[in-house]
Amino acid sequence: MTNQRLSKAVFSVICCLLIVALAGCESFTRKFTRKSKKSDIKEEVVLIPEEYSPSDIPVEERYRQSLAFWKSWQDELIANLQDPLGSYKKRNSCIEEAIKNLENLRPFLFEEKQKDLDAYLAQLRLLQSEMKRDTYASNLSIHSHKAETLKRNIFRDFSYSNIKAHLR
Repeated sequence: MTNQRLSKAVFSVICCLLIVALAGCESFTRKFTRKSKKSDIKEEVVLIPEEYSPSDIPVEERYRQSLAFWKSWQDELIANLQDPLGSYKKRNSCIEEAIKNLENLRPFLFEEKQKDLDAYLAQLRLLQSEMKRDTYASNLSIHSHKAETLKRNIFRDFSYSNIKAHLR
């Protein structure tokens, strides 16, 4: 009889363990499971672009910005021309940006100053064509000297303090 009693006891213990395992204690399992280091909640980034119309910015400020952009591209062009290992592609992109930013000054000026600016733009375009023909960079010092001279002359003639009376 003891075998029967023992088998009933073992059977009842197995049934109890099975019931406990199937029912499970959620809080017990939550205590001993690792929490993930990454957050399961993904935040969605919403970007709303704001566009400012040019009319919001005064003419003087837009002129100064365009002049500053031209000056920085011209400086970068000169630095690249003075570096014998400078990139041909970088030189071309610098002079294109310098020309583009100098052209942005035109609408702010009266016609008489636009003509002066056009003369400098023509000189910059001539320098650009000379630089494009010089694929082996054999005339870098000449181009650098021309770029420095143009920078000095343009900045002298079109700095804000000298041009503010000629702005539209």
